[in-house]
Amino acid sequence: MELTSHLPPADRERVEARLHQNLIAWLTTVRPDGQPVSVPVWFLMRQDGTILLYSQPGKEKLRNIGDNPKVSLALDVTDIGRNSVRIEGTARQAHDQSAANQQPAYLAKYTERIGAMFGTPERFADLFSTALIITPTKLRT
Repeated sequence: MELTSHLPPADRERVEARLHQNLIAWLTTVRPDGQPVSVPVWFLMRQDGTILLYSQPGKEKLRNIGDNPKVSLALDVTDIGRNSVRIEGTARQAHDQSAANQQPAYLAKYTERIGAMFGTPERFADLFSTALIITPTKLRT
């Protein structure tokens, strides 16, 4: 993965595992008044190095990204401050992406949680119908 190519092999393996296995990340966007806003999101690290996530329409993060596409994504569960993974990048709404319930890798990662919280993948896809793609520009550990 190009994003982690600057890391020593042991760190690269750990970070890539977290990027694929962690269930929650914190997405930070910036409001027009300059205030950063962080929200928890479900995410999928894709083979092409981009990150896919879904949002409910009309959310503040979408408006913020429309005004300023620069974002950061930080992985949750950092073992008391160690083992952190932070990504800087740009985000965009991705109208060309299929719905969450038609993304096999996304479903493989989140089916259990989707079922527990939303009933069916179709219900989740109806509620979280706006796809976002983050293109990472920098990774920090």
